[in-house]
Amino acid sequence: MRVGLYPGTFDPITLGHIDIIRRAASLVDKLVIGVAINRDKGPLFRLEERVALIEAECAALAQETGIEIVVHPFENLLIHCAEEVDATLIIRGLRAVADFEYEYQMVGMNRQLNKEIETVFLMAEASRQAIASKLVKEIARLGGDVSKFVTPRVNAELLSRFPKK
Repeated sequence: MRVGLYPGTFDPITLGHIDIIRRAASLVDKLVIGVAINRDKGPLFRLEERVALIEAECAALAQETGIEIVVHPFENLLIHCAEEVDATLIIRGLRAVADFEYEYQMVGMNRQLNKEIETVFLMAEASRQAIASKLVKEIARLGGDVSKFVTPRVNAELLSRFPKK
């Protein structure tokens, strides 16, 4: 069984993330969405909220693709999380060249820690490449419309955090 791990903070999950999840599901038999706890980033959504949003957004996708999609919070090294969930593949989304430079270093380090786990990069669809959770939160905080970047469920959650002025 080919198990893939798609890690991230997902604060919040965006249409860009969902695009990568949909395409990653076609590469594996089981897809684990690794939700990084990462206290240093000071997430807007608590871990439980992020997990619940991801599970809700991926339920229909799992049914549609027939692929098991599991949400797995983690706070250890990415490579250790991959080992825990028996992943043979780490899936990373790329938006721009700046993403590639960071990811390139990460792959090199992960290969030093475990040569058996491969990393695959998926480019977000062109219409989704500019979407970043950080920017979505900033736009929502300042009263902008983020409905083009997130699902209606996530949009409602953002609106509850940042009511229009």
